[in-house]
Amino acid sequence: MKLLTVEGARARMLGEIRALPAEAVAIQDSIGRVLAEDVAAVRDQPPFAASAMDGWAVRSADTPGALRIVGESAAGHGFEGVMQAGETVRIFTGAAMPEGADAMVIQEDASRAGDTVTVPLVKSGHYVRPAGGDFRAGVALLARGQRIDPWRLSLAAAAGRADLSVTRRPKVALFSTGEEIVEAPAIPGPFQIYDSGSLALAALIAGWGAEVARARAVRDDLDATIEALRKADGDLVVTVGGASVGDHDLVRAAAEALGLEMKVASVAVRPGKPTFFGALGDGRRLLGLPGNPASALVCAELFLRPILAAYAGADPSVRMMGAKLSAPLPANGPREHWMRSKLAFEDGIVTARPFRDQDSSLVSVFSLADALLKRPADAPAAAAGEVVEVLPLSRA
Repeated sequence: MKLLTVEGARARMLGEIRALPAEAVAIQDSIGRVLAEDVAAVRDQPPFAASAMDGWAVRSADTPGALRIVGESAAGHGFEGVMQAGETVRIFTGAAMPEGADAMVIQEDASRAGDTVTVPLVKSGHYVRPAGGDFRAGVALLARGQRIDPWRLSLAAAAGRADLSVTRRPKVALFSTGEEIVEAPAIPGPFQIYDSGSLALAALIAGWGAEVARARAVRDDLDATIEALRKADGDLVVTVGGASVGDHDLVRAAAEALGLEMKVASVAVRPGKPTFFGALGDGRRLLGLPGNPASALVCAELFLRPILAAYAGADPSVRMMGAKLSAPLPANGPREHWMRSKLAFEDGIVTARPFRDQDSSLVSVFSLADALLKRPADAPAAAAGEVVEVLPLSRA
């Protein structure tokens, strides 16, 4: 199987993913979930003409003039009568306009003396929010495939929804491999390092809306790796390390023992060339990521995030933006290079500065980066000020 481009590999992976079934959740539990239905309004919002300010409800035909106060309309407690010629009703922000009134005068423009209020000339509709001014009954407010955030939750609540139909969260089984990996507080041996990649990936997966079960690291043993893959319970199994073809890279061989049908054998990308993807014999999908933290995290952004979006029924597109290089770059080699970079805003223009050292083992560089700068395969040298494509990273 030939080396695939990033876009080609991603397309092949996404071709193997289907949106998961829907389930109903209470609206307060829907944050981060993806709609499996369209959400329509069940009534007009607001359901009545309402005052936009505190003041006096009037008939525009009676202005200017002195009007007799006949009642009050407050939010949740409207005036139940019908306002007649020469009358006015004290009204507060958000309250229903009385029947017969077609305008309101803000309190700063009116003068009260006992049971009488003197108001200036106003036109019909002055400071009135019309019924249905936000949305009308039956109008589609939210679309299937949209992810619920606090603003969309507010809109669904305004539509009168107590629960929503959303796609089931993808389940991801995650584990790393390698004799060199230990996890704090264990004391590493002289040739061991702390596991940082799988911890970061678990946090990313949860932040991207999936359920993640992270297992203990697996030593470099074929039977142990086969058993770990067999026990991994999820729609998607993600492994970190052992993805290449060296003597101690056993994940591919273990997956083949479980009926792996390879879809992507490797990718023309830097970092992350050993990344692979396929379907196990029982239908579970497997994404094999390289062990170097930067390689794993770059490929998680390029492949894992879109896969999880596709499982959730959301748009799996990788959203890029343009930025100007703040320093020149040399010509690129035959693999697409995704460079950890720092964004800045200079005179309203977004600039990108790739870090000088792009070694795939450097966790410290990734902790400072807030974007990945895309260098196409065989790209010529780029001068400072040239526009490039960047993938912004979600940073607090």
